[in-house]
Amino acid sequence: MAAPEYRTATIGRYAEGQFLASVAYAFPEGFSLEEGWEDKKRLYTVLHQFDSQARHIHSNIWCAGTWAEQQRHPHGNDSALVWAKAGLAQLLHSLPQLRDGDIAIRPFQLTVDGVLFGLVSERHAEGAGEDDWAEPYPDGFESSAPWDGQYDA
Repeated sequence: MAAPEYRTATIGRYAEGQFLASVAYAFPEGFSLEEGWEDKKRLYTVLHQFDSQARHIHSNIWCAGTWAEQQRHPHGNDSALVWAKAGLAQLLHSLPQLRDGDIAIRPFQLTVDGVLFGLVSERHAEGAGEDDWAEPYPDGFESSAPWDGQYDA
């Protein structure tokens, strides 16, 4: 089992299955860069849960604040990032028999607040007959066959 690293430190198993968790900034779908973008870039605490058959069963997704709020209060109790990390710790603490480690999950997707969340399979290679890429949204790290847990930042 690989040691947890930057984007994979909150992935593993618990008593009822597997989990994938993160703190991530995201824009809603269809976003265009314009004045006031700082209020549209939101910081989410995300916990996806999967059963023992790798099927998505539940997601807990919570908006801790915006980029604008984080810039106004970068540290201390009013920081959106502090709130998001504390929320993530609380969600992870609620999972019985939590242990970090490798997981194998099926693709899934859902939209919350106009933001796409999930593990989305995609086809990037020209002429590919099937999907050759999987990307967790909105985290944005990509994985390709042979699906061995390695990813591109």
